[in-house]
Amino acid sequence: MSRASERHAPESQDPDDLLIVSKNLNGRYPWQDPAEQVPYGRVLLVAAKLKWSPAAVVVRLGALGYADVQRSEGPLPDAVEPDDAPLITGVERRFGAVPVDVDKTVSLRQIIESAALTERSPAEVARRMTAYGYQVGTGARPLPETADPRDVALILTERRSFGSWLDWGEEVSAQHVLGVALELSCSPYVAAKRLIALGFRLPYTPEPGDERLLKYADTPGGGWLGRWTAPPVGHILAVVRDTGRSQADVLARLNELGCQRPDGDVPDTTEADDFVLLSANLDGRAPWLWKNNVVGLQLRHILRASLATGRSPAQVAERLSALGHRLPENANLPEVATEPDIHLLETLTRSYLDDVHLEHVLRSATLTGRSPSDVATRLTALGYRLPDEVKYPEMVPGARAA
Repeated sequence: MSRASERHAPESQDPDDLLIVSKNLNGRYPWQDPAEQVPYGRVLLVAAKLKWSPAAVVVRLGALGYADVQRSEGPLPDAVEPDDAPLITGVERRFGAVPVDVDKTVSLRQIIESAALTERSPAEVARRMTAYGYQVGTGARPLPETADPRDVALILTERRSFGSWLDWGEEVSAQHVLGVALELSCSPYVAAKRLIALGFRLPYTPEPGDERLLKYADTPGGGWLGRWTAPPVGHILAVVRDTGRSQADVLARLNELGCQRPDGDVPDTTEADDFVLLSANLDGRAPWLWKNNVVGLQLRHILRASLATGRSPAQVAERLSALGHRLPENANLPEVATEPDIHLLETLTRSYLDDVHLEHVLRSATLTGRSPSDVATRLTALGYRLPDEVKYPEMVPGARAA
């Protein structure tokens, strides 16, 4: 044992005394320095652990040589419930667990995390801490009386290092609402309402109709637009159709809610087949096509849409181009869509930006039952690059030579 530890070690070997003066409240070294002030929260934590009154703890500390004990402005509470220990233990653990400082206003994070740990409502935790002599901040309204463990994620704004947290009455951005809702797989409307209940200010007033605007797919627990997600054109047109709101109104509200501009050109009027063309499954319903600014629209969607609508591939491509979806420049549209072409394209894992090599041709040949030569010829006709100087076999894979 070092000289410093010997200097602070208690003379009493009573287990309760050892616990009282141990820094970690475990009856072992390191010991609390008698020359330092004993934090008020430490008195409460000892009282909760030993089931003593805080006044009895203070008296015993004095007898053990700890005369400087921090006090709250009011009288000491009569008792401290053991289940309340998480309320008094600080949640900011950069330097280990320390009691909440009674000289500072209790942070909202302390209230929220303590509520989650003890499965209580924020309002109940705030009342308990006030009863123990702490100063609790206030938001725009009383804290919620209902418990919700998602509150911890709602107030987290930065996950790097030790994190960054919202505090009492701050203004929350619309993008923050979308971000936490996406993380929690909940409705942004629900997240916004809860943030307001926690006392935060938002740049808009949440409306029940926001759920229809922000729900782009019927995915359980998801399908919500995020802060980095531009809504598909099909989604905008479907919202206008289903709600009767004007396109300008829908776009303006989405902007208020923190969404980016749509990922395509939204037409003022729709044509009969627009919803079919814009739907990923060509059924006129969500999920909708997302604009791909890197590789462009897949040719097989053009061909499938042609068969579904009776339009020619050129007509389908022209309409989708007007709706913001464009084919790669080197794609060659066939005059007529055929199932063999669609099946061939479904086997190809390369985009028009990629070179198609021998292994890709052989894979497609195996999956389609066509000869590598036939596959290579057709892919070249459709605009794909086959740079390898290869003589592709005429024989279908798996077939026996005559």
